[in-house]
Amino acid sequence: MYPAIDNPRYQHFSAGFVQRAPMSLNPVWIVDDDRSIRWVFEKALAREGIAHRTFESAQDALRALATETPRVVVSDIRMPGESGLTLLQKVREKHATLPVIIMTAYSDLGNAVTAFQGGAYEYLPKPFDVDDAVELIRRSMNESQADQAAPETPEAAPEILGQAPSMQNVFRAIGRLAQSNATVLITGESGTGKELVASALHRHSPRAKQPFIAINTAAIPKELLESELFGHERGAFTGAQTTRRGRFEQAEGGTLFLDEIGDMPAELQTRLLRVLSDGNYYRVGGHQPIKANVRVIAATHQDLEARVKQGMFREDLFHRLNVIRLRLPSLRERREDIPLLARHFLRKSAAELSVESKRFSEGVLKYLTAMEFPGNVRQLENLCHWLTVMAPAAQIEIEDLPPEVRGDAPAAPDQNWVSALEREAQVRLARGETRIMDELTNQFEKALILRALAQTGGRRIEAAHLLGIGRNTLTRKVQELGIDDHAPNSNPVNDGGNTLA
Repeated sequence: MYPAIDNPRYQHFSAGFVQRAPMSLNPVWIVDDDRSIRWVFEKALAREGIAHRTFESAQDALRALATETPRVVVSDIRMPGESGLTLLQKVREKHATLPVIIMTAYSDLGNAVTAFQGGAYEYLPKPFDVDDAVELIRRSMNESQADQAAPETPEAAPEILGQAPSMQNVFRAIGRLAQSNATVLITGESGTGKELVASALHRHSPRAKQPFIAINTAAIPKELLESELFGHERGAFTGAQTTRRGRFEQAEGGTLFLDEIGDMPAELQTRLLRVLSDGNYYRVGGHQPIKANVRVIAATHQDLEARVKQGMFREDLFHRLNVIRLRLPSLRERREDIPLLARHFLRKSAAELSVESKRFSEGVLKYLTAMEFPGNVRQLENLCHWLTVMAPAAQIEIEDLPPEVRGDAPAAPDQNWVSALEREAQVRLARGETRIMDELTNQFEKALILRALAQTGGRRIEAAHLLGIGRNTLTRKVQELGIDDHAPNSNPVNDGGNTLA
């Protein structure tokens, strides 16, 4: 239950605490018709030195809002007169970035959805821990200050983002190829933006006013792919009731982008080679050649040279496609671009969802920059979209990241401790801490020694043998790590004066 005034846990608020200097001139507003709740917040916020003001009703708060601006508003939902949701709406109309925390004893899905759709900073169901509530208020206060100090202004984003030298090389290549009709082969891992680069090549070419047609050759069954590429005549096969134009015809005068070309079936590789060689093709079931005026850009995440050696890709087609090769770097090779891309994708997701854009803390940006991102830019974009929807506050912290990104995904039993160590190191690195090696090594050694001593009942000689170190080394580390004060709960066995008592 929510703590009443006489709850022993909160009696220390009533006397003996030292009030700290207020953190800001603008107070935190507590709006609740329950006197005991207002009292608890008053004492907790006073103890933390946080300026505050309480109101019995939403109407009282709205009257004060006409002449004052709070730092944060914490409001109950169900109160006599105006509800907390009405207060939320009117506060947001007047102060769009002001954090409003909604609390209620009637927690249900409808209230939660309504609160978040109304722009609530967080939804706090009762009963709640008062320390957690104060911490939430502190966090919202920090964000409120950041909003006032450095409001983000949207910037027009270029077609492709990248400041890393490897991406500058890509930009230069696009510029050189802009006026060319040469066939281009784009290589790179999945998610690096191959179609985006192909589209840029088209937009900056003399064909820009003509169609750009893209097809993923790996996503279409091979029995349908031929018709997709070259079209078919009426009656060419069962179900072909009308003549159909293929992608080559649709791209006439423009650019045809063939994604995942490495997965194209062998028989279609032959037909594509013919088009690239003499510029003519036939619809399925057709007898009249059709002249192709199309620039072909192909892309693959596979090693085409290796597939040629394995007999899975025609060597002559490979050379036809590989007139100019453009390799896109993985996100791991351009880590300096991750903050730039992450901020861009947050703004993009917010615009698509018609919500207020969130922002990353510096710790999160450092954390993301250190990540491997096997899914590359696509994975980062999906993560930013997830955070736009799911992160509870305007500023995204490490704890807001999904479990699989934080490294909380289940690991094999023998890898749990390694994963835990990696997560701890990652978090500390993201915070910018120093002397991480010394601190973690000391904790690691201390844990091993304590476990070994517990196993041997405090006998150092046996513990040293189990650990594979000398007795003198163990004794020295026991002293250095202060393990005497953390002796295992076991009966010490006489070991020539070398037991932990």
